[in-house]
Amino acid sequence: MTDVVGVKFKDVGKMYYFAPGDNQVSMGDNVIVETARGLEFGTICRERTSVDESELVAPLKSIIRKATDADRKKHADNLAKKDNALRLCQEKIDAHGLEMKLIDVEYTFDNSKVVFYFTADGRVDFRELVKDLASVFRMRIELRQIGVRDEAKMIGGVGSCGRGLCCSTWLRDFEPVSIKMAKVQNLSLNPTKISGICGRLMCCLKYENDIYNELKKGMPNVGERVKTPDGIGVVTDINILENLVRTRLVLEEASKDNDNEEKLSTEFYSYGKEEIKRLGKRNRKGNKNKERKEDELTGLDPEQLKEIEKLLKD
Repeated sequence: MTDVVGVKFKDVGKMYYFAPGDNQVSMGDNVIVETARGLEFGTICRERTSVDESELVAPLKSIIRKATDADRKKHADNLAKKDNALRLCQEKIDAHGLEMKLIDVEYTFDNSKVVFYFTADGRVDFRELVKDLASVFRMRIELRQIGVRDEAKMIGGVGSCGRGLCCSTWLRDFEPVSIKMAKVQNLSLNPTKISGICGRLMCCLKYENDIYNELKKGMPNVGERVKTPDGIGVVTDINILENLVRTRLVLEEASKDNDNEEKLSTEFYSYGKEEIKRLGKRNRKGNKNKERKEDELTGLDPEQLKEIEKLLKD
């Protein structure tokens, strides 16, 4: 076990472990730490604790000192220079005619490097841009391409719920989100309704996914035949949160000698999950016709799902 403290460099950024050494630090203290790109100004977000060495990224960097008033002033000066740096960089981008969108700029604490963050649809040849920027800023220049999720995290905004974006207010790390999560939660697969301002699937789809998967256990699928207290029925809808299954009762079975479909009641009946018995899927036209492969909850076929996933990735 190794004693470490957690440090973050942005209000909503990742936490990194550092060796505290002889420094007595507590939550909220500003510190100067050694990183791969030089000295950085950070904030303690996790007090001294012991962690297994397997969780650490070797070699473990150290805290140099607690930040002084002079360090805080220098950090504030670096932040104040951002607007001018963004303006100058944008002018150079326009002059070179590069297809890239400038997002943010960041000075290292010791002013040895300035990092520009940008988004672009593809690879951008910015070698001449770097030369021009180096002649203006007189320090090392780094241009870093980021994704649309990182762009939303840096810029911020308001989500469809009316609150600040999770990624820019409290969410430190992005977790994988898939279209399957929206299907399990019986949400509309309209890309405009399940994607955030970044154009990707909303991070909040992940929050309730585990409980939906737990509640869905034992629930029949849409189109499945079940035995109800009133007879055999075909599932038309399920309500996972209320634990209800909506069905139409089978009035007349399909004939095996022809292609006549089975007759279903025009009325819908709802039952609790514990009131029904699953019988498995069965095609209404019998075994002569191949069973349709539809999505369990939405009724969408695989080709439609592929188109939706492609829209969300583009």
